[in-house]
Amino acid sequence: MGKKWMKAAVVAVSCMMAMALAGCGGGSASDGEALKVGVIGPFTGPAAIYGEAVKNGAQLAADEINANDPAFKIEIMAQDDEHDAEKSVNAYNKLRDEGMQVLVGTTTTAPCTAVAAEAYKDRVFTLTPSASGPAVTEGNDNVFQLCFSDPNQGVAVAEYMAANFPDAKVGVIYNNADNYSSGIYAKFKSTWEGKGKKILATEAFADDANADFTAQLNSMKNAGVDMVFLPIYYTPASNIMTQADKMDYKPTYFGVDGMDGILALEGFDTSLAEGVLLLTPFTAYSEDEDTQKFVKAYEEAFGDTPIQFAADAYDCVYAVYDSYQKTGCSVEDDSATICEAMIKVFTGDFTFSGLTGQNMKWNEAGEVDKTPKVCVIQDGKYIEK
Repeated sequence: MGKKWMKAAVVAVSCMMAMALAGCGGGSASDGEALKVGVIGPFTGPAAIYGEAVKNGAQLAADEINANDPAFKIEIMAQDDEHDAEKSVNAYNKLRDEGMQVLVGTTTTAPCTAVAAEAYKDRVFTLTPSASGPAVTEGNDNVFQLCFSDPNQGVAVAEYMAANFPDAKVGVIYNNADNYSSGIYAKFKSTWEGKGKKILATEAFADDANADFTAQLNSMKNAGVDMVFLPIYYTPASNIMTQADKMDYKPTYFGVDGMDGILALEGFDTSLAEGVLLLTPFTAYSEDEDTQKFVKAYEEAFGDTPIQFAADAYDCVYAVYDSYQKTGCSVEDDSATICEAMIKVFTGDFTFSGLTGQNMKWNEAGEVDKTPKVCVIQDGKYIEK
């Protein structure tokens, strides 16, 4: 992260060069005022592990920036949406009333899809750390994803399985009422079958609060499935693993980024997650120096080990900070002015390196280009493969 402070030192030069390109009104990007950055996520309810991680990661990044750049400040403004689309829009409107200029959020896909439509109309630049559904950015030129999109996750898992488990007997359990889950499943299916492979059993459910997966697990077991793909969140995944164990059914599980957080789930026997594979751009147990600095700071600040969502949000705030310096904007500019300038930067030659990827770039569709990683849970830790 040391390069960030070098960038801050040349803000004055970069701002003057950027003004003509980005179209801001000649103010300074470093005038000592605070850029108001909204964060929306589920801080309560069944997806609270995600929202809390996002809020904490964003706050940690802002605290570091504020401590290291005396001429610039970021104010984090956080609102709970309980993983509910209507409540997320209400949270967004409250933040707008309070002067939000840039949005880091929302955390989950369905709420973010609803909020993205509002942010598009209002011209609020939006960078979501973790809402991966294609509908989040579709038709919204001001909305960008730092996370992999759902289709990209489905493709990456299918390709990894084919290369590393070519003889696996694969089944899928997914939430067909959730855009995140069904989107990943659809792309996984087309990619996997496009390689001439079969899915032996496919089972769906319609609510993450579902507590009984007996029928789905019996279908997997009876079909001889030895690798179950779970493009779902950690709460239903924990129920599936718990119930499968009671049935003496012990397949290998492969999850996606929504699985991250399962080791922190209260009441879950984490030994049941031993050997689980998941797609994630971040693991707290990486030996990378920047990662370890982040993990130490996070643990000192919040008393917990950060999951991927915390790292995503941390990177989002730094990406906003780095890109904003190139706009020539002043924090006194309105959100629409800032939005148009930020879009030009993000769709230009801007690149960003952080905890969740190196040399990240964004296309005009709002999708990020970065390399996925696969981790395995061993001894209660995420270990990069």
